[in-house]
Amino acid sequence: MRGGDTSGLRAYNERLIVSALIREGALSKAEIARETGLSGQAASVIVNRLLSEGLLVKREKIRGQVGQPSTPIAPNPQGAFSLGVKIGRRSTEAILVNLLGEVIGSSIEVYDAPLPDRTIPSAVTQAKRLLERSSGAVRSRVVGLGIAMPGEIYAWSEELGLAPGALDGWRGADVAGALETATGLETSLHNDATAACAAEMISGEAITTRSALYIYLGTFIGGGVVIDGKLYPGAQLNAGAIGSMPVGDRALGQPPNQLIHTASVVKLERALSAAGIDPSEALGSSCGKPETTAIFEAWAEAAITDLSRAVVAALSIIDFETVVIDGLLPPPWRAHMADRLSAALGDFNRAGLAPTEIRTGSIGPMARVLGAAMLPLHDRFSPDTGLLVRLRRQRPTTWAAAREEAQSA
Repeated sequence: MRGGDTSGLRAYNERLIVSALIREGALSKAEIARETGLSGQAASVIVNRLLSEGLLVKREKIRGQVGQPSTPIAPNPQGAFSLGVKIGRRSTEAILVNLLGEVIGSSIEVYDAPLPDRTIPSAVTQAKRLLERSSGAVRSRVVGLGIAMPGEIYAWSEELGLAPGALDGWRGADVAGALETATGLETSLHNDATAACAAEMISGEAITTRSALYIYLGTFIGGGVVIDGKLYPGAQLNAGAIGSMPVGDRALGQPPNQLIHTASVVKLERALSAAGIDPSEALGSSCGKPETTAIFEAWAEAAITDLSRAVVAALSIIDFETVVIDGLLPPPWRAHMADRLSAALGDFNRAGLAPTEIRTGSIGPMARVLGAAMLPLHDRFSPDTGLLVRLRRQRPTTWAAAREEAQSA
């Protein structure tokens, strides 16, 4: 996208410049003009205004080149901040990030079950604590709060080993409203795997193509979809729900099942616990131990069988150039899953399907909460508002109401 010089485009041009500098790191005023398509005068006026507002900073002049010394202009990390909250099936997390996406504060609470009466107050407490521990200058520059959570968390009581209806309190829960009331910040609600995909797009290294299927191996497997270079949440905010794909071979008499039951990390955690191994340690520093590795290998073999079928099915609908494997697993295990998936795809008859590259995600467990935190910054500073208009939800903020609003839009 290119900039314009009319006064009505001032806000857009500001976004264009800030976005270019976040992407490039630092540019001279002349380089900013060339990068954005603005005239030199227009770029200079906007840059000076952003410098005075503290969003940009000057770096030391570069000398020794042909012509006059140039002064690089860079984003000011302290120029803006954002909060992210992740509500998951095993924990709530909150982080505070600066304009560059660097984490300057974090909090986490782990639990056995995501009961709303405990989980929502935990999210509120953590978000408020991060704000209260920040200086007044930081609090005044927080632009928003993003929330990442499963779209239908109430639907998975049985899979979490809970009594039927144990999570029904989530059906009408207004998480965004509770956090907005507690913090005074504008909030936006996102599917957790979609937010994780956004983090990989914004801050990661694995998504460099215009189309990608992002797979997050979490407590329950989920996914995100990138089409034409943009994150696609879906008309009902449920694109990439790969965990709901049917698996199993009906011809062999196998009952219908979903990928969530065979390729989710919760199944690996239960196998580790049954062997007397602490899952949190196994997914951390103990992942290289022989007994831990053996259990992981057994889980991976079963998971890849169904995951590879699901990926081939997805490739038959959209010719994704890249498939990314990310999630809770430690980096060696994520890389192993990507390698196994790549090998498994070679066993299918893929006549008529375009080739795809399997890559390992670069962010890991933090992707969901980081995506939640980064999306308000992109909402404020990215010129490409189309991506964020589709993602952002105004109240009512329950999932059912949000989907109705999306369908009527």
